[in-house]
Amino acid sequence: MAKFSMNKKEKSMGTEVKTAIMTGVSYMLPLIIAGAVIMGIARIGASFYGIDNIWDGSHAEAANAVVRLFHAFDGFGGLALSLMLPVVAGYIAFSIADKPGIAPGMVAGLLAKEMGTGFLGALAAGFIAGYIVKLLVTKVKLPKSVASAGPIFIIPVGGTLLACLVMMYIIGDPLAAMNRGLENWLLGMSDGNKIVLAAVVGGMVGFDLGGPINKAAVTTAMAMLASGIYDPNTAAQVAIIIPPIGIGVATLIWKQRFPHSLQDAGKASTLMGLIGVSEGAIPFALANPKIIVVNVIGSAVGSALAVGLGAVNRAPISGFYGWLAVENWLVYVLAIAVGSGIIAVGSLLVFKGEELPKKQEEAKPKFKITRAQ
Repeated sequence: MAKFSMNKKEKSMGTEVKTAIMTGVSYMLPLIIAGAVIMGIARIGASFYGIDNIWDGSHAEAANAVVRLFHAFDGFGGLALSLMLPVVAGYIAFSIADKPGIAPGMVAGLLAKEMGTGFLGALAAGFIAGYIVKLLVTKVKLPKSVASAGPIFIIPVGGTLLACLVMMYIIGDPLAAMNRGLENWLLGMSDGNKIVLAAVVGGMVGFDLGGPINKAAVTTAMAMLASGIYDPNTAAQVAIIIPPIGIGVATLIWKQRFPHSLQDAGKASTLMGLIGVSEGAIPFALANPKIIVVNVIGSAVGSALAVGLGAVNRAPISGFYGWLAVENWLVYVLAIAVGSGIIAVGSLLVFKGEELPKKQEEAKPKFKITRAQ
């Protein structure tokens, strides 16, 4: 009989988890930077033509060739960002289980994206796929005649299938139920104190940066626009951009406080914040989850300040190109600045100049076939 074995130095669970997350982040960063810059070119360029929704499909048929080109650019950037969650999940699984973990991790990460579970779901997908593949590699025993099929057939097929089943039937349903519950809760708060509601919406949006909690707040806020209720939308649109701008500004002012690998991500984060994409702050949340607390505080304060001082955003637009259309736009911009400043200063409590753990060859599992005696 032949079985798969892993030749790997033992590490503590905490070290393995941290190394896996950092590996996923390092492979994800080029996608974020590429997507952010390309989308920034498109949206800033379109703003000179008075267009604040260049992503809308109608611009693909615009009479102006430059507008059509900017629309295409925005699509290219969005395509790069759409790979973010599958890639981070795939390379988390890779860190845990080497090359056999990539396919199951990426497919499970793509499923997490399709289910709307955000980067928390992608993290779960990567770890689930990685440890499932690791278990298969160490436990599956095959006859010598078919042992060579393990790495190219049994592991990728079995690992992908099992990881997706866990994501769909164990992880996905609870997150979906939580999402519905949060939406109902926010709807129930709409008749209460508008400042408290704004702070709650802002904190939720800043928590998981495009994940289910963020989506519940943004979706509910946008739904209320149809009823002429604008405060939740104002809070949400402010909070969307505060974390990426705040963290990005911090990397520019206190560059030495951040790991070298995240300094370029800070530039992309600032740009993504200005064009209304909160995912620019995700690498920092993955690198050190403590920043999530700072994000929530900064987003909540900025949102409450905007609503409390009378700013009103009647459109689901968070990027800078829509700021001048906001009622009391000076207050709106001030609220963004205050919230971003809180996050920029608060990040100094989280990032203290420590380098991220480097990927080392011995940290990667090596696979070989051993013969049972």
